[in-house]
Amino acid sequence: MWKFCVEPNEFTFVAVLTACTRDLDLELGFQIHGVVVKLGFLDYVFVANALMGLYGKSGVLDYVMKVFDHMTQRDIASWNTVISSAVKECMYDRAFELFRSMEEDERFWIDQFTLSSLLSASAGGLALKEGREIHTYTLKGGFGSNLIVNNALIGFYTKCGSVRNVDALFSRMPVKDIVTWTQMITAYMEFGLVDLALRTFYEMPERNSLSYTAILAGFYRNGHGERALNFFLQMLDGGVYVPDSSLTSVISACGLLMDAKIGEQMQGFVLKFGLNECIESALIDMWTRCGRMTDAQKLLNQWPLEKNNSVMWTSIISGHARNGKPEKALSIFHQKHCEGIMAVDEVTLTVVLGICGTLGFLEIGKQLHCYAIKSGYLTEIECGNGLISMHSKCGSMEDSVKIFKRMPNHDIVSWNALISGYLLHRLGDDALSVWEMMDKDVVKPDAVSLLLILSAYRYTKVDLVDHCREFFLAIKSKHNIDPAVEHYAAFVSVLGQWGYLEEAEKFASAAHFENKASIWRALLDSCRLHQDTSVGNRAAKQILALQPQDPSTYTLVSNLYSAAGRWHCSEAVKEEMRVKGFRKHPSRSWIILQNIVHTFHTRDKSHARTKDIYSGLDILILECLKAGYVPDNSYVLHEVEEYQKKDFLLYHSAKLALTYGLLITRRGNPIRIVKNILLCGDCHTFFRYVSIVTKRDIALRDTSGFHHFSNGKCSCRDY
Repeated sequence: MWKFCVEPNEFTFVAVLTACTRDLDLELGFQIHGVVVKLGFLDYVFVANALMGLYGKSGVLDYVMKVFDHMTQRDIASWNTVISSAVKECMYDRAFELFRSMEEDERFWIDQFTLSSLLSASAGGLALKEGREIHTYTLKGGFGSNLIVNNALIGFYTKCGSVRNVDALFSRMPVKDIVTWTQMITAYMEFGLVDLALRTFYEMPERNSLSYTAILAGFYRNGHGERALNFFLQMLDGGVYVPDSSLTSVISACGLLMDAKIGEQMQGFVLKFGLNECIESALIDMWTRCGRMTDAQKLLNQWPLEKNNSVMWTSIISGHARNGKPEKALSIFHQKHCEGIMAVDEVTLTVVLGICGTLGFLEIGKQLHCYAIKSGYLTEIECGNGLISMHSKCGSMEDSVKIFKRMPNHDIVSWNALISGYLLHRLGDDALSVWEMMDKDVVKPDAVSLLLILSAYRYTKVDLVDHCREFFLAIKSKHNIDPAVEHYAAFVSVLGQWGYLEEAEKFASAAHFENKASIWRALLDSCRLHQDTSVGNRAAKQILALQPQDPSTYTLVSNLYSAAGRWHCSEAVKEEMRVKGFRKHPSRSWIILQNIVHTFHTRDKSHARTKDIYSGLDILILECLKAGYVPDNSYVLHEVEEYQKKDFLLYHSAKLALTYGLLITRRGNPIRIVKNILLCGDCHTFFRYVSIVTKRDIALRDTSGFHHFSNGKCSCRDY
């Protein structure tokens, strides 16, 4: 047209801008925009709408707003475009502000597209109140039978409502399409109703690749790796088109199986289709879950360097953390970020915050917190959730609560993170208070929430077992969630904590699960706490029958005998472990000083200041002995082969880390230590006396939570 000097008109510009939108050719779109302005066509509403459509699809909301603000005339499409663009960029509050401005202009009536965008904003921002108001608006405005609006309502109630809301909507819909059915599958999977989702899939009048992908993604999210793989094989046998999203879901599901042979087959299959960044990242993540970090790194190395993106490196970092190497994960993040290879987005930020929480690395966690504020990621729910968890694991519940209160929106993960933090600090009453707030806020609890609240009854200041019994019964009746084996184990743990061992044993016996080893293990651990070898023996026999190859069972039994002073029985259990070739998970403790992680094992002499540490510990032991500390030799039998060596007890990893911390830090500063297994009884007693003789506060986090030692007392009731 330009070559033949044919001047374009408004219809030409709409057509060309639409082509740019479909090809996401933003550069050409900028040029067309310039021509539109020069030739005076920006005053045509549909030309301006086409420009906003291009910018909205390209993710540049600022340009959408500039065009919108300069429009001399607008129609309903103009408002819908700017609102949907704000929703696409997750600026949900902005979308509602625009809607309120639109309402003030009486020339415009909202349509189905306005409503669907606002419902998407309500779902994305977890704005239950606003979403319900929009639902009321749809009924009053005569949109109750509108297919597009009803599909959006299903999406909203999937995120912010209950399965009953979704079922009621679906049953009332006069017209349903393939999107409706697929959304119902997604909803059921979101609520954990996997079998119901599968039944819905087979009841669909017609299916497409998105329907299949919804099933695969749901299997993965609910931890059904094997079912996902079998379903994928059915897809292949049926000749169903396999989109990239299906491949990504099934690869992720294979990671759940942690089977390297299946992983190799899946990688060989995928290579036939060709790799893209999403599939490559899923493969890397799969290999990390299988513990094959070398294969994951090899895949990344084969990808062109200029295409190595943050997603792939984030998978590698997550893999190292998942495989017990959080320090290496943090080192890689620091290196790649300094090299400019990794851009820190909200996903990477959340992952690294999780690693800081695992290590208890508060200093780097604070730096990432500042980065989140400067970069504007603090408004992202995932980032806020990561900060809540990081601060609580690093010992600061006060900061976790502040972050929670400042977050503009919360999802179920936000509430669970806050409750988990209180449990980590053994503040059961505070956790139950959060549950009450959650209930008033009409937040839909999930299976994790219910598990956390059950666990909270272990750490209340007074015996609330009666309330716990009522709560357990309400899981199914009130919340419509079938209690899993984890919920049963948590309830047994509560009964055991408060000394109801006989009731706990009867409850464990009556549990209907095929493999209920975790329930019996909770009972066995409670028997250790109350030194009840009679019930403990019966629990141990049940566990050994269900999981004869699990060394942790033998460790628990040995602990039980040691705590009760039955040393020869403890030694017999350890001898059986040696005969069967089982090894106890090695103890490791670490302390972070001057941004360096100092790790210690039992009788460790690898540290550069070993002589100072052992000399200091010997002096510390003498001072504690003067103050009344009596070493508990029963734990010698549990810990070592040659239990005759009494002095071994004095050089556990936690004691070495504590001594180094006392040597390096200034007088008066608290000591923070992390341990990878439960703190033994003798170390617990020793730490109490150290807090007396040094007049220092000590915070130690083990696998059960925090122990805060001060003036000879500890915050826990576990010893």
